[in-house]
Amino acid sequence: MTKTKTETVSTDDCKVKPPLSIVVEERISACFKGQMAQEEYLQSKLKTCLRSDNIQLWKAPYTTENNEAGQQAIKELAEKYAPSLNLNATEVESALEAVRALTVKRGKANETYKTEGVATLEISLPKKYKQRSQRHYLETKLDITSNQLIAMISEQFGVGPNMKLILSGRTVGAGKTLQEQGVKHNSKIMVLSLKESEEDKQKMAGEEKQYQNKNETITRTQKGFEILSERDGSMDPDTTPFLEIADQKGNPIKIPPAERKALILAMGLHEKGRSLLKKKDYETSLCLLLQADEQFSKCGSQLLNTVDNYAVLQLDIVWCYRALENLDYLQNAKERLQKAESCFLKCYGEEQTRLLQIKGNSGREEVLFLRLYLLQGFLFFLRGEDQLAAEKVVKVEGLYRQLCVDPEQMTQLLALGYTEQEARLGLRACRGNLNEAANHISQRREEKAEMKRKEREKRRKRMDDINTLREMGYSERDAARALHDAEGNLDRAFQILLGNYCLVETRSNDTESSGTDSSNREVMINQLVFLGFDRDSAVAALGLAGGNVQLAAQLLVHHRGNLPPDILSPSPRSSSSEEPSTSSNSAGSPINARDEQMDLDLVNEVLGDIPNHEEDYLDLNLEEESEVIAKLKSYLETKHQPPC
Repeated sequence: MTKTKTETVSTDDCKVKPPLSIVVEERISACFKGQMAQEEYLQSKLKTCLRSDNIQLWKAPYTTENNEAGQQAIKELAEKYAPSLNLNATEVESALEAVRALTVKRGKANETYKTEGVATLEISLPKKYKQRSQRHYLETKLDITSNQLIAMISEQFGVGPNMKLILSGRTVGAGKTLQEQGVKHNSKIMVLSLKESEEDKQKMAGEEKQYQNKNETITRTQKGFEILSERDGSMDPDTTPFLEIADQKGNPIKIPPAERKALILAMGLHEKGRSLLKKKDYETSLCLLLQADEQFSKCGSQLLNTVDNYAVLQLDIVWCYRALENLDYLQNAKERLQKAESCFLKCYGEEQTRLLQIKGNSGREEVLFLRLYLLQGFLFFLRGEDQLAAEKVVKVEGLYRQLCVDPEQMTQLLALGYTEQEARLGLRACRGNLNEAANHISQRREEKAEMKRKEREKRRKRMDDINTLREMGYSERDAARALHDAEGNLDRAFQILLGNYCLVETRSNDTESSGTDSSNREVMINQLVFLGFDRDSAVAALGLAGGNVQLAAQLLVHHRGNLPPDILSPSPRSSSSEEPSTSSNSAGSPINARDEQMDLDLVNEVLGDIPNHEEDYLDLNLEEESEVIAKLKSYLETKHQPPC
């Protein structure tokens, strides 16, 4: 839906991936994540068993009057559950004690909240601040602001003050109290640290670009897309770039202004988030993706059900949750994946029938379903639902084998002059058929060339129409605006301008100031009188038209020779009706010039993150996916053993 750019990828991406049945041996780097996942899995299994047996660990005999563990009762319970979980009793006993301690702690916190109004928040810290699988809590009143909470987190856990707080998948804003933003007792707050590390700063010290922290990146991105969302394409796109919402064929989609603005902001923030996701800057990416989600929520459900952008965004957000090892957001992740699956169904149709009608194939979109099923499988595993997780893994493996492209075929397509992105997408679209892929890529190139040709023709006609209106005495900006409002219809644009007489460009230096013009003016008055108009009306119309006899005649015809009083005695022009500063109006102040340059820099900066290829979001090399598949399989195959 937005224009994209091609991104060059290393040929290593095209290598054949290792068979997924082989368990990955090099797991040292994944040790922490693996242990967290295994502990979450085991505790989930135990909670299911406890609910089934109606066992309450916070009561006797499992918890004493002093809130200590009833060791004998816990040990007996562990011995009971260990065989069915295929684990030794010691591991189960340790996990039971973790569940019991957490339950008791929550009970105390509930009592404190009831009696003193002090809420307990579970704080999910960035990876480098976590201590193994330890959970972090913070007690506070809910009438404080988010800035005060940030200061408390910074002081208590040593996290730098430059952070974003996430609650239930949305950013906690500044200025309002926690209670006003829906923070409650026992809420889970995710902390995203946005400041670069000292090591990163040192790496950037030798570069010419001035160091900017990630928070500034987010602010600049949002500002840049806000500027673009205000532009409607009425000005020359060569000098004033804008974003147009279009379908797969490049045809503009008509959307109400408010929804259009929200959609452009959403799509722009999503694209920037995706670009950072590729660089594995998950924290900054997640902030932008969540902001995009907030903007998408302002769009009507009917619009969201017809495009896949919203579904892809949900996948990207959950992918960030996974990469940041945030297991506290399992419920939010589940809800987002359900939204994605529902949106894909409505957008693509049952068995992708609607997608096949629109695009002729569905091979490229399979990567989205691979990620969807993979993330669903991972969540099933963490919730202890092994059978459902295994079923998802089977689906994922089938799609993975289908989507892995043959490196020899890639080489042949590259030799024909196609890019790696074109080759990979083409082979996937054509299910690995080399000849069909080459034809497909050529056809797509021809379609794009035709779209560009039509766009050039549209721009040429638009400039011709603008020049026609300028010859009638209107400024370039007003002519462009009228044509935009008239959807390119020159006659309608002229009618719009006729209703705005204050837009007629007065040319005092060219008309009424010279002696020769007064004689010409008399000639023009006589011409209008000869056409049958009253002399006084002719004089008034000629004055309103700035000495343009053709426009004066149009005014008189439009009003049947009788100009209304409000036109004959117009109120003084307000500053808002004057023509804004343009290339033809160089009287702008230095401050405005600086502001315009800053806006231009911001716009160019954010446009650089929009890929040229419209299917860039489908071009996954599957390297990350293959690693997650292997880890998930190893979890399911060796449940009781830590992966490292």
